Amino acid sequence: MNQWISGAIIAATLWAPACATQPPEEPAQSSVADNPLSFMFGEWTGIAKGVGYNATPFEVKQTERVGPMLDGAVTVIEGSGFSTSGEMSFNAFAIVSYDKKRNEWEIRSYTNGYVGTFPFEPKEDGYVWSTPAGPDAVMRYTAQFEGDIWREIGEYVPTSGEPRKTYEMTLKRIGDTDWPSAGAVVPPDVAN
Repeated sequence: MNQWISGAIIAATLWAPACATQPPEEPAQSSVADNPLSFMFGEWTGIAKGVGYNATPFEVKQTERVGPMLDGAVTVIEGSGFSTSGEMSFNAFAIVSYDKKRNEWEIRSYTNGYVGTFPFEPKEDGYVWSTPAGPDAVMRYTAQFEGDIWREIGEYVPTSGEPRKTYEMTLKRIGDTDWPSAGAVVPPDVAN
């Protein structure tokens, strides 16, 4: 047997009992109801418009679905934009979570082959997050929720100069969703 593999097996057998005796840490939040973003949970639809990277205006029919995972410790978001012909022209996915060791919120965003983790700030009625947009600027996204309406703007914010709005979205909540937790795989002997 390869020495590296046997060493890994020995380390794993020594480490496992030590882990089993460690008391579990308290969860960052105790339930879905404690998630400060629970007002977002559900399905949303409306219009998103703005100016693309090549300065071309765009407008899409936008949908968002938002739900909790891990008993509310993580918020999962998927956004999709559809052209007037009904084809999907935009798709993004994000995971929002709180890191209690660093005492910070973050969003991990995936779209168009790009991925990154960025600071995220929950607000009482929305959130703010930003991404780098070159050496001396950021893209800042600010969302506000009023009842069943979700409004969000994206602004190009240079280090010096005024912010410039490049994106806006207005959505209406159309219902609840059991996404993403619905359809979890359950072993056959547990399902019965």
